[in-house]
Amino acid sequence: MKKNITFTLGIILFSISIGFSQAKKPTLMVVPSDVWCNQNGYMTTYDNQGSITNVPDYKRAFQENAEVLQVISQINGLMSERGFPLKNMESAIKTLESNAAEDNMRTSKDSGSEVNESPIDALKKTAKADIIIQLTWTVNKTGPKKSISFNLQGLDAYTDKQVATAVGTGEPSFSAETSVLLSEAVLAHMDNFTETLQTHFDDMFENGREIIVRIQTWDDWDGDLETEYGDEGEELGYIIENWLDDNTVKGRYNTTDMTESMALFEQVRMPLFNDKGRAIDARRFVKELSDYLKSPPFSIPNKLVMKGLGRATIILGGK
Repeated sequence: MKKNITFTLGIILFSISIGFSQAKKPTLMVVPSDVWCNQNGYMTTYDNQGSITNVPDYKRAFQENAEVLQVISQINGLMSERGFPLKNMESAIKTLESNAAEDNMRTSKDSGSEVNESPIDALKKTAKADIIIQLTWTVNKTGPKKSISFNLQGLDAYTDKQVATAVGTGEPSFSAETSVLLSEAVLAHMDNFTETLQTHFDDMFENGREIIVRIQTWDDWDGDLETEYGDEGEELGYIIENWLDDNTVKGRYNTTDMTESMALFEQVRMPLFNDKGRAIDARRFVKELSDYLKSPPFSIPNKLVMKGLGRATIILGGK
């Protein structure tokens, strides 16, 4: 009897350990921060619908500054040792360049307009990382000794909300290797940092990924969000809310604003995986709502537009 109890307890403990070992980790990508890129002259500009915007020039930073690759590789190694899968930023940039070449040849079938997308949004979409880790570092010199001050910021790739942070300064050293100094400085903070990242991802896994959904209407559409459908004559705005009730994780979302011509839903918690266990993003999730509205009895033509990874807009009344 005692042997059976011991054997059963062993099986339970083994099962628990297997469960923890298979716990899904967030996918990360480490990038030099905007502050570091600006301080070191690695910035470029792009035309954001008529407004000139400054953004980091990551490609030039990698090509011209060997320290960037060394420092990011060092942080990648520390994260990898703790079981966190990482996206390689250099590889993501190369893929981005290939996609950009295709986009430059693509124009709208109606107006001839070119694809308009923020370089940062394009990089996030290419990398498909759950969390972007922005890294800022400064080399401090005191006589022959050097030390490193650093700032690690874990940002949710969909909302840009800061979900983890680590700040500190390492011990002075005669070492000339910036990457080694950084590793020594960060090491004491890394476990707390990764635990906070994992807590955030566990919350997403259980309660859904947070996105924003906006509903707008074309000005030539003869309907609006107060148009009634079905035998019960329910208004379209409430119909959309009912869909969100049924399809968000635990029915979690906020109706921030609702008028006859627009609706704004924030803190919309979409599932990370579909019924088949496949990962989905905001575009695929909101496309289901788009298709639902295109189907009878609504039969509303609409256009789905994405801004970044976590903001989706459905424009009702046409493509």
